[in-house]
Amino acid sequence: MNFGGITNKKSGACESKMVADGLVSCSNPLFFNSTVSSFYPKMEDLGEIGFIGGPQGISFMKGMGDEADSKSGNDHIGSASGDASKKTSNKEKYYRHKSFQIQELENYFKKNPHPDEKGRLELGKRLGLESRQVKFWFQNRRTQLKTQLERHENINLKQENEKLCHENILLCEAMRNPICKSCGSPAVLREVPPEHLHLLIENARLKDELERLGIVVSKFLNGTDGSMSPFGSYSAIDLDAGRNGFSGLNTRDLMFPLGLELGTRVSNSFPPLPSSVTGLGMTSVNAPSDKSMFLELAMAAMEELMKLSQPDGPLWLKKLDENIEFLNLGEYAKTFMPCISMKPKHFTTEATRATGTAFISSLALVEALMNLTQWMEMFPRNIGRASFDIICSGMPGNWDGSLHLIQAEFQVLSPLVPTRVAKFIRFCKQHGEGMWAVVDVSVDDLMHGQQGNCRRLPSGCIMQDLPNGYSKIIWIEHTEYNESTVHHLFQPFIQSGNALGAQKWLLDLQMQCELPFAILNSRGDQPELPPSGKTSIVRLAQRMIRSFCSGICGTIHNWETVQNSDDTTLMIRKSIGENGEPPGVILSAATTVRVPVPPSRLLDFLQNEKTRAHWDALSENGLMQQIVQIFKGQSQGNGNSITLLQTKVPSLNASPSNVLVLQETCTDISGSLFVNAPIDGTAMNVVMNGSDPSGVPILPSGFAIIPDVSAGQDGSLLTLAFQILVNSQPGAKLTMESIETVRSLIARRLHGIKTGLGLAGN
Repeated sequence: MNFGGITNKKSGACESKMVADGLVSCSNPLFFNSTVSSFYPKMEDLGEIGFIGGPQGISFMKGMGDEADSKSGNDHIGSASGDASKKTSNKEKYYRHKSFQIQELENYFKKNPHPDEKGRLELGKRLGLESRQVKFWFQNRRTQLKTQLERHENINLKQENEKLCHENILLCEAMRNPICKSCGSPAVLREVPPEHLHLLIENARLKDELERLGIVVSKFLNGTDGSMSPFGSYSAIDLDAGRNGFSGLNTRDLMFPLGLELGTRVSNSFPPLPSSVTGLGMTSVNAPSDKSMFLELAMAAMEELMKLSQPDGPLWLKKLDENIEFLNLGEYAKTFMPCISMKPKHFTTEATRATGTAFISSLALVEALMNLTQWMEMFPRNIGRASFDIICSGMPGNWDGSLHLIQAEFQVLSPLVPTRVAKFIRFCKQHGEGMWAVVDVSVDDLMHGQQGNCRRLPSGCIMQDLPNGYSKIIWIEHTEYNESTVHHLFQPFIQSGNALGAQKWLLDLQMQCELPFAILNSRGDQPELPPSGKTSIVRLAQRMIRSFCSGICGTIHNWETVQNSDDTTLMIRKSIGENGEPPGVILSAATTVRVPVPPSRLLDFLQNEKTRAHWDALSENGLMQQIVQIFKGQSQGNGNSITLLQTKVPSLNASPSNVLVLQETCTDISGSLFVNAPIDGTAMNVVMNGSDPSGVPILPSGFAIIPDVSAGQDGSLLTLAFQILVNSQPGAKLTMESIETVRSLIARRLHGIKTGLGLAGN
């Protein structure tokens, strides 16, 4: 819209004037004749704001306040008098902006609506205008824009108000004439006590759990595929009467180690988190006071995520023999406007997508992703420390519209790969019945500078409930990270998308969701072991894995680096005996070497009880006997299991060892994890009876095996790590003798592995 500014100075006051082609202005009226007022209708409720803009490029101002003494060079008008003859003789003169001036002013306004004095002077000089004229023009233009925005917002609010009024009328009508859903006759409303309402909610939850347990029964006891309706013939099974092979089984026995209960739509294993929660060893992030920018970024990221999830199109390139797709970066740049700033020069892009199903409801998965504790426990191999603040709590009663600010560490299990640190927002939105989406996007631009060594572009997952109790999941990971800090041995592996790509996250999720079934179907030398005891063993193994990963990457706890050389990292931390840890100084050692054998052969060698003595000191006096084995998944041949071992008695007169070994194996496309820890036999017996395992002292050791995907290579990248208690006094100092002992222990273990594999000469 083109307009120009006109000012008139009379008696020290600035008055508004308006002219049109062929019309002469007058002094006082705001709308001085019917012809002009028909083109410019008066706006109500605008007070002293002047009307701005017109097809002839004319403007007027009123009530300029502190600018009342301003005027343009051609706008000076002599003092007015009550004499009409003087008005005729002293004809008022106005300056009207030319079309090229208006166009130039409009172009400048789009770039900078608030020019400073220097900018006004330069613009006025270029257009032949005084600085005051340019200043008044920009003031009027800003006022016009504000008026237009307010008018648009007012229309939207009116529409929303009409919608709410209509919904209110319908609700009032429904309350006046309630209908019983069971019989269809008019219902009589009565006040429901809070206790009764709580029981109704609990009853609905238990019914939902019972339906999902029916699917478990049909799938794992009757050999069906689980595709039957959840409202089938198993809706009446008795969980406490001992029928159907579930004697003594209850919901606590089937609880996920990560806090998710089988069959529950919303987990209640963890208490509600406060608005600011800090992960282990990480300071809290602060929620911003201005939430509008974060909400706008979240909505834009959610829109991009939904477009990226579409199955067809040129955005994704799929590998023939793998369930992983790579983002077509060229097509992506053409399709989307950047949500955040441009990628730093030293960063590289990692973008993958994976699709699959998991036995979990969409709402339960949303709960796990939005609850910081559950999210960290669901992905212990991928996430180190994390903390968050709530920006927006969303809709009451669910996660729809929730917006969190999160700072997290993402890890690859090797001291040669630095931990990725990112600060991002996580936004949850429901897109329909049984369909949810959770998106992450970095907030470096809004938090005044770079916050970490990686950035998350719109990433997340879309969940859709399926009728057989499963959920379809589309997982998207789009990250930019500093590749220059990664060791050259690991760069090809990370670029393949198997380290922290979408398929890795999806496989970890599927394995966690299958844990309750594994507990039901586990076997061992103690068949009388109750499900509660198996659950406690799984929880203890999960804590062991998380502690092992922490010792490699230096996360969770406050580790202090003692030595970092020759591909070996030594760190220490002081423990006061809390959270199931022995008191004293704990030392963690980790090193990575390349072994010229395939990962599968290397894992078989480490698991084989006949070759275990090459690296395990506890096996030197005899073979290990398996007591309990819990398979982590529906297939027992996938290599994922938790086992409890005991040293075999060499003779009849020898007494059995009071030290047991807890061991867990995890295998997927990203490699293998083989971790074990000695456990006191007395404490382990308490755990096997179903007691809380959080107080059992544990110091893990083990191996992380990653395939060497370099060109022409058929080997493995082996990371050896362990934690030991070097001094039982928390205030003790670490001595050089302890450091040399640990380095010698590392060398002996590596030598034993190479000897057992026939690589001693390499």
